[in-house]
Amino acid sequence: MGDPAGMAIAHSTASGMGGMRTAGDLVARMQMSRGMKIKEAKEYVANKLGVSILDLSDPVVMSEMRDDLNIGMVSTSLFPGSAKGIEAKFRIAELLGIEINCVNKFKDRIGRKLGV
Repeated sequence: MGDPAGMAIAHSTASGMGGMRTAGDLVARMQMSRGMKIKEAKEYVANKLGVSILDLSDPVVMSEMRDDLNIGMVSTSLFPGSAKGIEAKFRIAELLGIEINCVNKFKDRIGRKLGV
């Protein structure tokens, strides 16, 4: 089950950075999946994206970065062809080198259907 307050803390931290408008969702994901402290999570994400830690909270820089990497954006309807939902999560899992439960379940389901 985990710590019920832990999720609220991660969400407030992510929203404080702007969530999907910046890199707050990615930082929060590292905090939740790897138990990283915020400073460590920001350094990890910045390193993976090839940007500075300050750029993580810049909505202009991160909007371009999210579009270039196709890892989901708030206004996907404004950007035809941009990743949405599970497609974005697949890309985020690969980019950050983490396991995302719904991605793994999706892979298992497809594997069973294909007989792999």
